[in-house]
Amino acid sequence: MKLNPETLRLYAVTDRAWLHGRTLESQVEQAILGGATIVQLREKTLTGEALLAEAKSLCALCRRYGVPFLVNDDVELALAVGADGVHVGQEDMAAEQARALLGPDKLIGVSAHNVAQAVAAQRAGADYLGCGAAFVTGTKTDAKPIPRETLQAVTAAVNIPVVAIGGITRGNLPRLRGCGLAGAAVVSALFAQEDVQEAARELFRLAGQL
Repeated sequence: MKLNPETLRLYAVTDRAWLHGRTLESQVEQAILGGATIVQLREKTLTGEALLAEAKSLCALCRRYGVPFLVNDDVELALAVGADGVHVGQEDMAAEQARALLGPDKLIGVSAHNVAQAVAAQRAGADYLGCGAAFVTGTKTDAKPIPRETLQAVTAAVNIPVVAIGGITRGNLPRLRGCGLAGAAVVSALFAQEDVQEAARELFRLAGQL
């Protein structure tokens, strides 16, 4: 799959922590209706058949709206449901191995926290990078924010698109302007909100000003 950088403008990363009686599928649909341009399933609690069923459901939903659907880390799950690709971290499966398993047409995103990791990921065949944490985040408590200068250095060092991730909200997203980013990846800024669609609409607008 050829990746248009605009596809990364508003990158929705799922989290079941804020369902509050709603289904994850309904939340993701609201995010897409509000402007989410790509969706990553990041699942911390489900396993086995329940995880497979959730991934299949979200994959079908994203396909219906023409939005790429990625799976965090789990290449086997991505293959099983026909996802558009995976996102892997520095401690997950190597990008080269993921590419070998997924083939040339799937998307592979890699987390990078500095220029060396970014350049290595591009060389290994990554289609895009997730760089962060951009700000202090409650989603990954061990993720330390990286300086704005590092974000700028990463985007300047590679010729694949880069999205910022980590602690991004509608309030601080404008502070990322001028870093050369293709978009912003958000979790609680979308899924912890009472009106997910409206939150997505505002985040999409702000991400377009990066």
